[in-house]
Amino acid sequence: MDLDPSAEQRELQEMITRFSLDRFPTDIVRAAAEPGRFDRAAWRELAELGTFGIAVDEEAGGVGLRWIDAVLVHESLGAALTPGPLVAAALAAGLVDGVLDGSVVPAIVERPTHGPAFVEHLTSADVLLVIDQDGVSSIDPATVNTRALPTPTDPATPVSIIEELPSGDRLADADTARRWRLLGSLLASAQLVGIAEGSTTLAVAYANEREQFGRPIGSFQGLKHLLADCYARTEVARSALWAAGVLVDEPEAGDLMRAVAGTRVLAARAATENAKTGLQVHGGMGFTWEVDAHLFLKRAWVLETAFGSVDEAAEAVAASLEPGSISS
Repeated sequence: MDLDPSAEQRELQEMITRFSLDRFPTDIVRAAAEPGRFDRAAWRELAELGTFGIAVDEEAGGVGLRWIDAVLVHESLGAALTPGPLVAAALAAGLVDGVLDGSVVPAIVERPTHGPAFVEHLTSADVLLVIDQDGVSSIDPATVNTRALPTPTDPATPVSIIEELPSGDRLADADTARRWRLLGSLLASAQLVGIAEGSTTLAVAYANEREQFGRPIGSFQGLKHLLADCYARTEVARSALWAAGVLVDEPEAGDLMRAVAGTRVLAARAATENAKTGLQVHGGMGFTWEVDAHLFLKRAWVLETAFGSVDEAAEAVAASLEPGSISS
């Protein structure tokens, strides 16, 4: 198992980062939840880079790389706060026509056992994909009665409510549904690691610029310790993430389900704690709408519940441990 990214993988990450920062600046990110403000042209350009087909075979129109490469791409997408149904597109590419080239925008939801379904990005979606215990189904969003939440948690992640979710047309079997849950959790965790890094980068930049008592606040020991903790949390989560990403391609090397669950626990903690520290470093202004620091925290809150909660992931890790494997 090689956990050292190659030069080509580094270049791939840099390309995605440059594109995201150029085509999805903060004003675009903030406006993404407003009706009609989803930038389809930029979404198609993102697709043309091969973003959604990284791990799709070349024969199927994809890039033909590995899942660890997709993990690295989503890490970069998370750090740049790139908006849109990124995980849904990565899962649906190769199964739903048009997703690979960006002409079809997917939304994805797990069928609830009771109560309404809460669907992200449905307002801009061309197809709704529903995961349940029997497989994956497709629904035309135009045939479903929905209402949008007026104030979603993340300004760039619009949420719609569907009171009654129809059955839809079956696209894939239960094995595909189980794999989507696993890969969806992994890619969401990749974005969480990116958020942990992105919020830390923003906080460090501000700490180097903001002066108090005649010197940058980043020179104060208290802030140094906070930012050092952010760095440590990010690197620990990133190590777990990369290991899990490699295991998708090399399943014989370890327990993939436990690795993905463990990654979710570490990535969610790193993203939320680092984003909170970012707000603290910015002081009182960190809690205002104008400062970008809050965007990292809100995206982290949304992603930490995608494809399973942190508590479910922690329980999965505990259940995977054999009796007696932990010494007292």
